[in-house]
Amino acid sequence: MGLAGAAGSVDSGRTAGQPGEPKAGVPRRRALLGAGLAAFGAATVAAAGPAAAGSGGVLDLTHPLGPDLPVWPGNPPFVSVPVATYERGGFAQNAIASWEHIGTHVDAPLHRDPRGIGVDLIAPEDLVAPLVVLDIRARVGADPDAAVTVADIDAWRAAHGEIPERAFVAALTGWESRLAEPAAFLNLDATGTQRTPGWTPEAAAHLITECGAVGFGIDTLSLDRGAARDSPAHTAILGSGRYGVEMLADLAAAPAAGATVVVGAPKHTGGTGGPARVLALT
Repeated sequence: MGLAGAAGSVDSGRTAGQPGEPKAGVPRRRALLGAGLAAFGAATVAAAGPAAAGSGGVLDLTHPLGPDLPVWPGNPPFVSVPVATYERGGFAQNAIASWEHIGTHVDAPLHRDPRGIGVDLIAPEDLVAPLVVLDIRARVGADPDAAVTVADIDAWRAAHGEIPERAFVAALTGWESRLAEPAAFLNLDATGTQRTPGWTPEAAAHLITECGAVGFGIDTLSLDRGAARDSPAHTAILGSGRYGVEMLADLAAAPAAGATVVVGAPKHTGGTGGPARVLALT
């Protein structure tokens, strides 16, 4: 397979001053971001690998990219080809190729709305946020088309208190358990439609309105249910200027409340998204 790729773009828009938009001259947020990154550094020193929830360590929520990782139906797999070796030049180097939306990756507003910003313009303070995990695994086990609803948000509040302002809210569906079997992970029905869980636009809009959530995550290939028409969750999330992270890994090991997420978003000009390293500071 050649090292060429194509990208089909989509949308996401928002108005000035909303989360995800670059902001200038905000000393308080810069201070908060600095504190968050300092905590990240301290946690990295304290824990030299994945740590249990509540341990004060670092949990990696990222799938490694490789040729066997499931991708969106019809998209090419990740490719890595050696182009330099230690024997010739003293350094090793690979040429890599993939579509932007592969593996654990960011959806920028531009992915769904032509008026939205690209991944390179997501404000850095929006990439470090309180992590909230909504667990819907019980419902997904009985219904692969299950989705996060406002009732799930209310249940989380009843158990853990108010959702923090400017949170990153992730849906834990348990779909990662299917990863070893790509066909089961895609879960296509007889019509070629994915039967997979996701977000409802109502739940996403509720979190944006009530607590100003800056980002949304999920452990499947899409923020939307596979059977949803017209991508309503993408429209609600990216169209409001927020970003998404799809195909999160090991989300079940993260605490439901109390952790901080660090989203290592890529920064290529005009990008609609791209693979990311996502960490939870527990």
